[in-house]
Amino acid sequence: MKSSTINKKEIEKFSKMASEWWNPLGKFKPLHKFNPVRIKYIRDSAAKHFKIKSNNEPLKNLNILDIGCGGGLLSEPMNKLGASVTGIDASKTNINIAKIHSKKNKLKINYICASPENLKINKKFDIILNMEIVEHVEDVNYFINKSSQFLKKNGLMYVATLNKTLKSYLFAIVGAEYILKWLPIGTHEWEKFVEPSKLIEYGKNNSLELKKLDGMVFNPIMDKWNISKDNSVNYIIQFKKI
Repeated sequence: MKSSTINKKEIEKFSKMASEWWNPLGKFKPLHKFNPVRIKYIRDSAAKHFKIKSNNEPLKNLNILDIGCGGGLLSEPMNKLGASVTGIDASKTNINIAKIHSKKNKLKINYICASPENLKINKKFDIILNMEIVEHVEDVNYFINKSSQFLKKNGLMYVATLNKTLKSYLFAIVGAEYILKWLPIGTHEWEKFVEPSKLIEYGKNNSLELKKLDGMVFNPIMDKWNISKDNSVNYIIQFKKI
């Protein structure tokens, strides 16, 4: 097990693109397309788990830690849904972009330049978001271990990533990067993709019980993402801390 989750090459790669975080037609266009289904999924399942009835602020009084928050694409909507949000990222450039954007939108989000193993905060959270991050870290098991230490008992951890299949290589790398040009070439490395079974095993190692596993698929006709039973490319796991 390594002593750091930070992959310097990955940090540099995303820092170089940081100015485009909030451009829906820029290099992060796929994440902007992805965001509505991610937000709805987290909002609905978290409100159900924590038995929150409010329609206006379904995440009211919940503390969320968004790990690998980037420019704040998920932190901001979570805050608007009523949650108290802390966003961390190992890239200082990303954190600066996130701070500027949230200030512009008059949102109170606590952004910190850190990774889970060096986050100095005496607080546990109701929800931890590890969304599209584990395929970019140095040691996934260690990353889950350090992340889970900030989760309250009965709290939820969401992990969204890419399955390690031939289909994911064809769709997420050949298709998305080389043919459709949705992402800059080199955004993903297939060797870093993680099978759901491995992620579930890492969860078990760290007192995280599998609550739900869902796939996410893109519908080119509707031009939007949907939750699906097909987890052969993109998938999302809900863990509960036991």
